[in-house]
Amino acid sequence: MKTMIVISTVLLASAAVAADVPSQEVQIAAALLPAPAELRDGAAVIGYNAQGEVVRLREGKNELVCLANNPANTRFSVACYHKDLEPYMARGRELAAQKITGDKSHEVRWKEIAEGKLSMPREPRSLYVITGTGFDAASGKVTNSYLRWVIYVPYATPESTGLSTKAADNAPWLMYPGTAGAHIMINPPRK
Repeated sequence: MKTMIVISTVLLASAAVAADVPSQEVQIAAALLPAPAELRDGAAVIGYNAQGEVVRLREGKNELVCLANNPANTRFSVACYHKDLEPYMARGRELAAQKITGDKSHEVRWKEIAEGKLSMPREPRSLYVITGTGFDAASGKVTNSYLRWVIYVPYATPESTGLSTKAADNAPWLMYPGTAGAHIMINPPRK
């Protein structure tokens, strides 16, 4: 009896995930939103299949990779980033699947970079993110959208950049200084 309950629960959960995963076309259109207009056509797109697994939806022809919204999340979030950041981002997704998130995820990846197990470029690399409370596929609009930019500058410090480490709207600031995941945050004021 327990086996039947477990199997039924797994099947119901799988069906629920499959029902909530948008079509490839919708995922691609939404994923490309944060990308600069001139890079959208050539960007690779990573999204989700009917089982909720991460899959490549479109091959790329330039340096940008865009990640579709995770249908398991309640908030909308899509990002595009330089292809050299994909190993770092993919490892973050793997750790999240293992329920390792936040500072612990950063620490694991930074340690793996230091040990030479994980690739991370030394030169600056960009990331563009749009978040919101939802996405209307018919209009292509994000509800309560917020666009911000990130420039990864591994091991950068306030001394090497001249940036503050205090979060600020409408001014760049340095997050995780001195680490492999150091990055410049550019947060415009929210509407």
